[in-house]
Amino acid sequence: MKLRCIIIDDEYLARQRLLKLLENFEDLLVVATCKNGKDALEKITLKEPDLIFLDIQMPDMNGFTVLSKLHLKPHVIFTTAYDTFALKAFEINAVDYLLKPFDEDRLSIAIERIIQLKKRKESSLLEDQIKKLLSTYQSTQTNYLHKITLKTRGKDVTIFIDDVICFKSDGNYVKVITEAKTHLHRITMNTLYKNLDTNQFLRIHRSIVLNKIYIKQCTYVNNNEFRFVLKNGEEYISSRKYSTSITAYLS
Repeated sequence: MKLRCIIIDDEYLARQRLLKLLENFEDLLVVATCKNGKDALEKITLKEPDLIFLDIQMPDMNGFTVLSKLHLKPHVIFTTAYDTFALKAFEINAVDYLLKPFDEDRLSIAIERIIQLKKRKESSLLEDQIKKLLSTYQSTQTNYLHKITLKTRGKDVTIFIDDVICFKSDGNYVKVITEAKTHLHRITMNTLYKNLDTNQFLRIHRSIVLNKIYIKQCTYVNNNEFRFVLKNGEEYISSRKYSTSITAYLS
């Protein structure tokens, strides 16, 4: 009997590439593809897959958040481009992952491991490992800012950090820019940045902090300056002061 699987990735080309690779695996049947976390939660509930290929960096909610919200717990193969924490956590907890760009051989190893676990009926073992991973991830996140609550026309507005595309200084305020709207937060950039997870956010200028999830492209300009293009089409030029941290990010 074939394993029913779902591909979850916010990038169209990544979904199509994995879909193509999976055509070579007779034991698998792709029953859905999803472009974000919300779509994934709906499709998993509807399709009840045996296995999901779960991207970590997605705009609406990351892969860990998706996993924590699931009532049905399918087998999971995580995919990631650069999440160093995730790589460390997977190694510790023995949950498999694919580091982008991965090839068919690496994919085959991950799938074979899941198949063998299922044959040996060790699903409970894998579930325990995933629970440990989520616990490890959540405990490391408690010191970082997860959401911002602002007063807008007398009402509280909550903005989740994962939804922020970037932060920009604006006088005594910081602009909190999301896909839906731009909000003003009365705080200094330095104070705000101290509370952000630097695995997720990159400061490229004294007045600009980018969410790495939304970075589409980064190219060197000159004189230790870089041009960043975000997924919403906006472009920013970095300051030379932050070239060291930018170079570390690129490497």
